[in-house]
Amino acid sequence: MALPCERFWYKVSQPSAYACWLWRGGTRGNGYGKFWLEGHNVQAHRFAYELTYGSIPLGLQIDHLCSNKLCVNPAHMEVVTGKENILRGNGVGVINSRKEHCPQGHQYKVRSDGHRRCPQCRYIGHKGSAPT
Repeated sequence: MALPCERFWYKVSQPSAYACWLWRGGTRGNGYGKFWLEGHNVQAHRFAYELTYGSIPLGLQIDHLCSNKLCVNPAHMEVVTGKENILRGNGVGVINSRKEHCPQGHQYKVRSDGHRRCPQCRYIGHKGSAPT
């Protein structure tokens, strides 16, 4: 029977050292590769990272710098916190958090609690006209 690392790399397409190495095995519902290891599925990209660099510190995640869920090239991965991983993503909340202007084009102001507000729109909503 083949060693786990041999079975793993058999399921990877490696066109070059710099390109994404695509996982050709099974995938999870979230689009990430899965690999059967010692009686359970593990995430393929995490397995590749740990084969190359060692264990991932508890509480940290792997960020695909290439944004390709099927990539298992360890050079395309970085260990980050969950918050950092989310902020690097392209989800709706992250995209909106990067906006600096309200839908009417006014500059947002950041309050002391970290929330963004548009003082001009707030003023218009309460007074009926913008401050001059």
